[in-house]
Amino acid sequence: MSDSTSARPALRGTHHVALIGSDYARSKRFYTDLLGCTVLDEHYRDARDSWKLDLALPDGTRLELFSFPDPPSRPSRPEACGLRHLAFAVDDVAAWQAYLAAAGVATEAIRVDEYTGRRFLFFADPDGLPLELYETGGA
Repeated sequence: MSDSTSARPALRGTHHVALIGSDYARSKRFYTDLLGCTVLDEHYRDARDSWKLDLALPDGTRLELFSFPDPPSRPSRPEACGLRHLAFAVDDVAAWQAYLAAAGVATEAIRVDEYTGRRFLFFADPDGLPLELYETGGA
């Protein structure tokens, strides 16, 4: 890679993160009803026998949720090569942990980031994708 950055175009941020769920209805409920993502658009694509659901987070970041017939499994533990996990910013990790527990979603114990002092925890979506809640404000 070159050290010259004078001609490099600028990245503007994250536009979206794409996810594939093995059970579209279950994943849709998880990301909308449980996590509170806003539905922007939803399309069934006949040619691919696939759903595409566009979701938004309050900061404008988007998630794209897809369904495909019989998607192959992928290693999903945080230490697997590739995408490690998807992290969401929250005000109060303990409040989220209690909320998820009441909804029957298992979480790992709350940890503290040794460099920032911020609290965080891991849990998984219905397909085992590691998700993190990282405390950025509030309590």
